Amino acid sequence: MSKDLTVRFRVDFGRECSVGIGKIELLEGIANNGSLTQAARQMRMSYRRAWLLLADLNVSFDEPVAVATTGGRGGGGVVLTPFGKRLVEGYRKMESGLQPLAETYLRDFGRHLSAGAQRPAKKPVPVASIRRKT
Repeated sequence: MSKDLTVRFRVDFGRECSVGIGKIELLEGIANNGSLTQAARQMRMSYRRAWLLLADLNVSFDEPVAVATTGGRGGGGVVLTPFGKRLVEGYRKMESGLQPLAETYLRDFGRHLSAGAQRPAKKPVPVASIRRKT
């Protein structure tokens, strides 16, 4: 398989919810770390953004995809529910099925990329500053 051809997709569940690679990677980070903070850090995402994505998933389905655990000796954390694990597995299975299809039907188009074809670099997101009145 070509390393240059990568499938990225989003699944829309009507207008209520969508699941794409970002939310799936966030859930995988939670599963691996037991921490929303760590998962967000690994993705170079703010904690607030990660929390909003997770909250969106939890309210979009009739079962939560992840739940918070209470603190204690090791502190609190977040764990995927069985429903959340199935969501990740289903997404990844679909992804692995789409990759060979893309290879079959789209591989040759990669040969037609122009020599200078590159995606523009992402512009840095401006950071607002708050000035106190003195």
